[in-house]
Parts: sequence; C-alpha cells; structure tokens
Amino acid sequence: MAALGAAHGDRLMAAAPLHIAGERLMLDPAGVLHWPARRLMCVADLHLEKGSAFAARGRLLPPWDTRETLARLVPLLRLYRPRRVVFLGDSFHDDDGPSRLAAADRAAVLHALAGIEAVWVAGNHDPSPPAGLPGMAAAEHAEGPFVFRHVPATRAKGEIAGHLHPKAAAPTRAGGIVRPCFVSDGARVLMPAFGAFTGGLDVADPAIASLFPRGGRAFLLGPQRLYAFPLAPGRRAPAFSG
Repeated sequence: MAALGAAHGDRLMAAAPLHIAGERLMLDPAGVLHWPARRLMCVADLHLEKGSAFAARGRLLPPWDTRETLARLVPLLRLYRPRRVVFLGDSFHDDDGPSRLAAADRAAVLHALAGIEAVWVAGNHDPSPPAGLPGMAAAEHAEGPFVFRHVPATRAKGEIAGHLHPKAAAPTRAGGIVRPCFVSDGARVLMPAFGAFTGGLDVADPAIASLFPRGGRAFLLGPQRLYAFPLAPGRRAPAFSG
C-alpha cells in the first residue's frame, strides 16, 4: 500500500495529485478535493444536522455533529482560499436542516463563506436549496471538463460525485483499519463522505465496484497523508499491494 503526500511540513504538501481530463486535481487527506487551476474546492456529504434530524424522530444521537463537521471544514476553506466551493449534495441531512442550525453554527458558515461562491448541488436528502445561506443551487455543476453531481452516473467521464460514502479496509501491522476513501479510475472521482456522523460503503460493494469495471485506485484518508492501493476490476474485493 503506497503512501502519498508528505508526512510533515506545509499542510498543502499532504494533498496528492490526480490527473484527469488534462487537469490536476488535489486530493486532501481530510477528504476534500481542490482544483488549483480554477481555485475550486469540492466536498461531499456533510449531512449537517443529522443529530437533530434523528432527535426529532425520537432517536437520540449526540447533538454535536454539525459543530464537529464545521470545525474540520472551516480550516480547509481558510487553507485553500477557494473562489468557489461545490457542496456535492446531502450537505444537510434533510431539507429542514438549515432552519435547525444553532446561531453559532450559522454564523460560522456565513463567516467561512464570505467572499466565496458557494454551489449547493442537490442531494437525495436535501433536494431544496439551503434556506438562509449564500450561494446558488444546482442539480449538478459543470465546469471545464468536469461535472459535479451527487449521485454518480452509470457511465461517466470527468465526473466528480458523492452519495455512496466509499470506505475501504487496509491491513497494517496492528491489524486491519477501515477508513473513508476517494476512488478513481482516471476518468471519474468518487468522493468520501465528510460529515461527522456519516457511515460508509465498502469499495467492494457492487454499488461502487460496478462504477469501476476496469478497476481503479482507492485513496484512504489518513491523519497526514493518503494511502493508495489498486482495486481489482469488476465486483471482486480490492487487491492490496505493499
């Protein structure tokens, strides 16, 4: 299993390059994608206010998911200073999520997005634009050779998508670890879920493996770097190396 990015130094150095459609994309081990040429940052599946959505249905979860997610997201916005940030759907766990934001969390979002063009791609959990927050809503966002959408298409090139929350297991000397991951075959990128309360779907699951019939690579998120390994073609389990 190959490690990508620096283990020390400038945080920007930890991001790993991925070349698709003649463009250089940077995969950050925190789980966001940066497109330097366009100063665009992309993040998927925040699922903000998931805790409060469950509480409204009588299922109690710790109510700090939004604050924890924003505490990870805001520094990345400061780091990359994008002109545009594309939220790749399911930014909120339901359409009423924006109305349940605590005042401090709403203020943090507004402050973080000041001077940034926000694009809110519709997700299956939040098909409506987030009320009271800046930016534009879109079914999908096309820019340059890429299409940013929530649910990946069956066959697509230049696609950046979310929805499936990919994760993968990797062997270590201390035993196996399971981490969210990016998945790419050089034609598309499947984004990891960013939210604090988001689960994951194994990359060997047919829902993910069928999107990469010729195989590809998974990029596991680590504290300071990504760890890459090849995915076998078809619907078989991933093949590890190194």
